Amino acid sequence: MAVEGQKLVFTRMRARHLAVVLELERLSYPEPWTLGMYRMELENPTSHLFVALLNGDIAGYAGFWLVIDEAHVTRVTIAEEWRGCGHGRSLMEFLLGQASDLGAILARLEVRESNVPARRMYEGLGFVTEGRRIGYYQRTNENAVLMCRRF
Repeated sequence: MAVEGQKLVFTRMRARHLAVVLELERLSYPEPWTLGMYRMELENPTSHLFVALLNGDIAGYAGFWLVIDEAHVTRVTIAEEWRGCGHGRSLMEFLLGQASDLGAILARLEVRESNVPARRMYEGLGFVTEGRRIGYYQRTNENAVLMCRRF
């Protein structure tokens, strides 16, 4: 049962986390990343992946690529039972802090047009809409909303 107010603990994603991450990925996205994709991300020096733990269990994960001074957010996922408790915002605040500490002056992301709760959260964190990518998500042919914020 979800209890509001519990604090997330963040740590770098490791191979030992992948079984749970892949299950959350499958449950959260119509086009989930694969084990091979995550293994490549863990070896990619521009990729920064983190898990969010509650009582030692993975409640979510997030990541970004740092390219020069721009952080491109690749994933932000909270397990369904923990959505609506503020954990997504906490995870994003942590992620943006990590990107800033590494020298990012700008963060960008794509979000499904239909994902209104996520879009509201990003706006609350200072992201603004830059544009749209029509039919960006191949499996569903859904548009992506492009969002950006400066640090």
